[in-house]
Amino acid sequence: MPSNAPIGVFDSGLGGLSVLQAVRARLPHESLLYVADSRFAPYGERPDTFIEQRSLAIGRWLRERGAKALVVACNTATAHGVAALRADASWPVIGVEPGIKPAAAISRSGVIGVLATAATLRSARFADLLARHTAQGQRFLCQPGHGLVERIEAGDVDSPEVIALLDRFVEPMVAQGADTLVLGCTHYPFLIPAIRQRFGTALTLVDTGAAIARQLQRRLETDGLHAAQRPETLGDLQLMTTANAQALQTMADRLLPNAPRVQTVDIAEIAPNGAARLDLPPNLPIIPA
Repeated sequence: MPSNAPIGVFDSGLGGLSVLQAVRARLPHESLLYVADSRFAPYGERPDTFIEQRSLAIGRWLRERGAKALVVACNTATAHGVAALRADASWPVIGVEPGIKPAAAISRSGVIGVLATAATLRSARFADLLARHTAQGQRFLCQPGHGLVERIEAGDVDSPEVIALLDRFVEPMVAQGADTLVLGCTHYPFLIPAIRQRFGTALTLVDTGAAIARQLQRRLETDGLHAAQRPETLGDLQLMTTANAQALQTMADRLLPNAPRVQTVDIAEIAPNGAARLDLPPNLPIIPA
């Protein structure tokens, strides 16, 4: 794979832009292909097998378009799909996971809140992460953020409805002594201003976007895949979505200088035998070859 090939980045929707922004800041000379799978967002309410198969379909789609590495910029897709992606092909696959380790290190009260999707919290990968980084006497208060991803996908990050959801999910953690909050979904960093507005400095917020960018850089350098640095020249950036292009465009224009126009793409699902199949209109039968 040539070192000037692009890096694929995907999320169930808009949330991965928070990771893309961190990657763009740390590796500005790298070209990036971003896919928001908004047609199926949010992943957190989907069955585990669906999340795995959808992650595989997008990973293959990006690899076919020349991606040299993959960033799974979605905690839920990492929890249920990253192992399958790594087994599917020999290329660098960087996942994201809730910042349990840094949160455990910085909490003074020993009570740490974790806000994540239900699918992330129920995963074996998350259970293992929690077991490995929980020190004696620490408590992790894990809360599914039902409804938050949907609000963010609609471009809503600070409405009274969002504040009400944050009150419902985060206030009980603060009441139990939490001084640190892990943002365990890549959508949730967009809520940082709203969380600050509601809870002030009572909580230290842990977001892993910058850590993911550092890990990607290390892996590219180890594998000899980092692009040659071009002074004052940004790598190419393509933004793609499987639905709701305007929502991705609005958020990208807010976060990324000179964001390109968003393209709408079709990514085939994977049939039970592992082969790609065409997306067909509802109720249209698939005729065997």
